[in-house]
Amino acid sequence: MQQPPPRVALSRTSLAVAACSTIIEWYDFTLCLYFATVLSRVFFGPGAASLLTALGGFAVSYLMRPLGALFFGHIGDRYGRRRMMLLSMALMTGAMLATALLPTHAQLGALAGWLLLVLRCLMAFSVGGEYTGVVAYLLEGAQPGRRGLVTSLAAAASEVGALLAVGVCALLVYSLPTASVDTWGWRLPFLLGAGLAGGVWLARSTMQESPDFERQQAAGTVPTAPLRHTLRHHRPAIVRTFSISALGSITYYVGITYVPTFLATTGQRGEGEALGLSTIAAVVVILVTPFVGLLSDRLGRKPVLAALAGASTLLPITLFSLMRGGSVLQAVVGAVVLAAVAGGVSAVGAAATAEQFPGEGRLSGLALGATAATAVFGGLTPFVAELLIARTGWPLVPGAMIALVGLLVLPVLLTMPETAFTADQQPPAAQ
Repeated sequence: MQQPPPRVALSRTSLAVAACSTIIEWYDFTLCLYFATVLSRVFFGPGAASLLTALGGFAVSYLMRPLGALFFGHIGDRYGRRRMMLLSMALMTGAMLATALLPTHAQLGALAGWLLLVLRCLMAFSVGGEYTGVVAYLLEGAQPGRRGLVTSLAAAASEVGALLAVGVCALLVYSLPTASVDTWGWRLPFLLGAGLAGGVWLARSTMQESPDFERQQAAGTVPTAPLRHTLRHHRPAIVRTFSISALGSITYYVGITYVPTFLATTGQRGEGEALGLSTIAAVVVILVTPFVGLLSDRLGRKPVLAALAGASTLLPITLFSLMRGGSVLQAVVGAVVLAAVAGGVSAVGAAATAEQFPGEGRLSGLALGATAATAVFGGLTPFVAELLIARTGWPLVPGAMIALVGLLVLPVLLTMPETAFTADQQPPAAQ
């Protein structure tokens, strides 16, 4: 009997479940970022050194993401996207629940801090393949003419998670005394995160498999060694993916994530004002990403990315200058424009990176290119920006960092093949 052809597109329910699941990833990331002072006291004891230890531990755990991306990429390419996303979310649920139940420094001493670091590493490992797996699933399940719009929803959902974490932290800090937060209140956000993650896992259990993976199964083309397959056949695509993700990472992590620190230290804004501007920036990203994703479906990935790279080269130094020395209105303009550029790159970059590879080995290719770039230009760049400001005395270093990366990747973007209009989702011809 002839096998039925694979589905052309996934149901809206499956796409919605996949897109919304990135809320958990960024809820956890933002929660640890804004709760760092509390967690440092709870797990490492009082004193300034405890905060540095906690932040250093979080930075180290971030390096587990590329390893997780390779591990989960192999599972997704070899055994299916659905199975991979169920496993990663199960680990995320367990890590957040275990964090909520950890004994504190007062109960266990220094071992409490080490246990927290182990769980942060496990969380980062499971998150490593989460975003790239979701992007690939959305790309493969969307209608060919809507791939940019659909994949951009993952970036928008990430900001929803960040806003949720900010709201939970603010509610907790303002509604409970500091002693109560340190004693038991800090556990509540992690319990909420574990509950949300468990709910996403249950929703994912109802998801359909990716049509492209079903195509591979029907054709017998599922690679037995996806990483080796990708390294052998798609090295230029890895370079292009790395370049796109480098621009997306530095514009996001320096242009959005680092901005509250910049405003509160170099920009001489109060912490409350800095948090308010960051919240506005997050809302801008949520609004911008679907629009830019749709625009890339109409105009193509290449011209939209090139325009955003040009904006990333020309604007950041001026925008950081506005945020540092201008009025409140100028600071808002600087933060909003930076957020719009970063959100735009994330939106079109999601589809553009995944389209550099065929379905065979796609997740492994994204692990080698996109996740590796995020590890270099994402988690480390806020620390580097702060260090360079201290060493050079030049407060506009963050803008210069973004501009330099934009200038370096622009030639790659201008010469890469267009991928938006390939209905079969096959890779560019020049491989």
